[in-house]
Amino acid sequence: MEPVSGFGAFNYAATMNKSDKIFIAGHQGMVGSAILRNLQAAGYHNFALRHSKQLDLRQQSEVQHFFYREKPAFVFLAAAKVGGILANNTYRAEFLYDNLLIEANVIHAAWQTGVKKLLFLGSSCIYPKMAPQPLKEEYLLAGPLEPTNEPYAIAKIAGIKLCDAYRAQYGCRFVSAMPTNLYGPNDNYHPENSHVLPALIRKFHEAKRDQAPFVTLWGSGKPRREFLHVDDLAEACLHLMLHCDEPGPINVGTGTDITILELARLIRQIVGYTGEIRHDHSKPDGTPRKLLDVGKLNKQGWKPKIELEQGIRMVYAAVKDQLQ
Repeated sequence: MEPVSGFGAFNYAATMNKSDKIFIAGHQGMVGSAILRNLQAAGYHNFALRHSKQLDLRQQSEVQHFFYREKPAFVFLAAAKVGGILANNTYRAEFLYDNLLIEANVIHAAWQTGVKKLLFLGSSCIYPKMAPQPLKEEYLLAGPLEPTNEPYAIAKIAGIKLCDAYRAQYGCRFVSAMPTNLYGPNDNYHPENSHVLPALIRKFHEAKRDQAPFVTLWGSGKPRREFLHVDDLAEACLHLMLHCDEPGPINVGTGTDITILELARLIRQIVGYTGEIRHDHSKPDGTPRKLLDVGKLNKQGWKPKIELEQGIRMVYAAVKDQLQ
């Protein structure tokens, strides 16, 4: 399929009106559902939404037909195959292949059909493993990646470069947001495929329920991580859609971090578990530290609102009955 007739000169003055049609790719996931809630609360009401059984974003023909039929004006690209260290390191081919297909198909179709603006959601894992801290946007591609999640990171880097390439060649208003570690409603609590924060919530909850004497923590507990509530990310995404129009990644985070052991102790306290924390030093630590420099986004007028302890208490109150 060729681009729509007469397309190529983008309307850089376009604003996102409440009635404009919006496609949120991955609207049933943690990030996509938060973006949907945030947009609805802000008064947006015209959505083109499909779940994965209705629209396989890995299939180019399906994506093209959807875009030509629905013609969304704005796109939030939050769909991705995601997981923690174990999943990333085990399913390396799927994490690279699936994510490359998803972003390539959506970004290309957005150009073909004249989408006014697209926001691509990446990840802080795009930055080199040993990059200086905090991580500035210009550190992208400045060194080797963390090996355990390299396929996912490479896919996300490709998404950033795709957005930049379509911007440079065709004038597309495609922007890229790089969120830090996320948590919140609709998170994944699978015992093997979840990220560290929900995994720890589940571990301590089950240890309390089963009166287990200890909880095992992967690695040394020394790596430092930054955590952002997904509702804060959703607010930042709307801010970027309305106000940001530049190439390259823009970091979205809190600007503060915590060690994994400190996080475990905080969750243990919130859950009310009184047992011991033990370390499994045979498991990998991953990147020593991942703290984003959020100066660029702060200068644009956005900062997060939900403190970490408050956010974890909110999350645990909402999911503890489901974890029984």
